Amino acid sequence: MNRGQFIARRLAQMVPVLFGITLVVFALLQLIPGDPATTMLGLQARPESIAALRQELGLDRPLWEQYLRYVTNLATFDLGDSLKFRVSVASLLGDRLEVSLALIVYATALTVLLALPLGIISALRKDGLFDQITRVVLMVTLVMPAFWIGILFLTYFSIRFRLFPVAGYGDGWREHLHHLFLPALTIALSITPLLVRALRTSILEAMGSDYVRTARAKGLRERAVVTAHVLRNALIPALTLLGLSVGYLLGGTVIVENVFSLPGAGKLLVEAIAARDYPLVQSTTFVFAILVILVNLLTDIIYTFLDPRVRL
Repeated sequence: MNRGQFIARRLAQMVPVLFGITLVVFALLQLIPGDPATTMLGLQARPESIAALRQELGLDRPLWEQYLRYVTNLATFDLGDSLKFRVSVASLLGDRLEVSLALIVYATALTVLLALPLGIISALRKDGLFDQITRVVLMVTLVMPAFWIGILFLTYFSIRFRLFPVAGYGDGWREHLHHLFLPALTIALSITPLLVRALRTSILEAMGSDYVRTARAKGLRERAVVTAHVLRNALIPALTLLGLSVGYLLGGTVIVENVFSLPGAGKLLVEAIAARDYPLVQSTTFVFAILVILVNLLTDIIYTFLDPRVRL
């Protein structure tokens, strides 16, 4: 199986996954207590007004008909209008998704920049002082919730020392990087301990393997052995964990965006759930799910470059 066939097979497997996601999103939203029409009009609204709004929104139809309409709209890229903001869901998501994607990419970059050197040095200096300190510090950050880390960052670096802004996204890419640094670092610190541990373990296992001993017996320098033989094989488990952590990254944006008051899709999702905005909640959740699937697909494609045996 060549790389093209491998990618085509993965794309075909996405179809039933997407169908399952639409079913789960629709079903879970129906279980949320309360009525969207009542929420929009208020508790003092007249019953006939609520009934008229339910009919206008299609909430009086059978569930199967509502689900069929939901899937049909998704297939035609018609996300409808937001019940709360009274604008197109597509335009609203387009503006907010830019912030969330920038935050995810930023957090991923910081995670890699932190995890790679820490994992490699810890493995090469096993049980040394650096290894011991790294494991203790990362264990502390692992058990701390993301929102608590974010609050600490805001308290000290934004309010006390005034090194970073308290809220907002800024204008221009330089201000974006400045405003998103603390939120991205908050998310990165939640994932870095797992990646460092996985990378350290993989490197130690690779260094004790037969092919590494053979490379050393051939007279290769230690740097060449570590770079060409150890890291290439040790990166695969860490890459797997990083790909699986994307779901956590997306979930982390929902919390972190609210802590730092970022105008992203995560904060928008919380507002939509509170307002029982069906079209906005369903579309945002579905977009997040697609992002997770695409990142997992990208991870599988990277596998084929690190280890050609994956294509077989």
